[in-house]
Amino acid sequence: MTLTACRDKGETQQATAKFEQPVQAEQSLPKRDGPVIVAFGDSLTAGVAGKSYPAYLEDILRQHGYNYVVENQGVSGDTTTDGLARIENVIAAKPALVILEFGGNDGLRGVPVESTRRNLEEMISRIQAAKIPLVLLGITLPPNYGPDYVKPFTAMFPELAKKYKIASLPFLLAHVYRDPKLMQPDGIHPNGDGNRILAQDVFQLISKMLKPAQR
Repeated sequence: MTLTACRDKGETQQATAKFEQPVQAEQSLPKRDGPVIVAFGDSLTAGVAGKSYPAYLEDILRQHGYNYVVENQGVSGDTTTDGLARIENVIAAKPALVILEFGGNDGLRGVPVESTRRNLEEMISRIQAAKIPLVLLGITLPPNYGPDYVKPFTAMFPELAKKYKIASLPFLLAHVYRDPKLMQPDGIHPNGDGNRILAQDVFQLISKMLKPAQR
């Protein structure tokens, strides 16, 4: 069962557009030094307004004495197929850690869950084959997309985390999606304040994997 079977054509097109909002470029910063963490994903990683969660994450890391550079490789509108096409660029950067976040656009477009799973598994396998640590950020869909689609889609992320023995957040937006003050009007993307909370959640997820800056 796909999303298009759960919603009429107009609703599906509107939902798809929500993940493809133009990305507001962040203010350019001076070159930073330190080991690289790649935040790899779609618009939830890229940010659609205000400061992105990867930018806040770097601030939090520095505040806690970690000298990591967080490289934002999020692209608005990307599906897992697009992510798989870009995965070698991530591996070539030889990052200290990859934060993997994809799947929302697949869900909104009604991509079969097994296709999304295969793409995520391929990305995870390639990253692990390169001996690069990673974590997985999950997402879900509104219940009106239909339980036959939403249930296996949502379960996919913790299942993959267990299979590949990687740390994960089952639902990246768990602490922000119910609060309109933390979300964009579309109800899908966090605003700047929401991204600050996402960054804190991601920091808690990865903190045990980090090495303090050498003095």
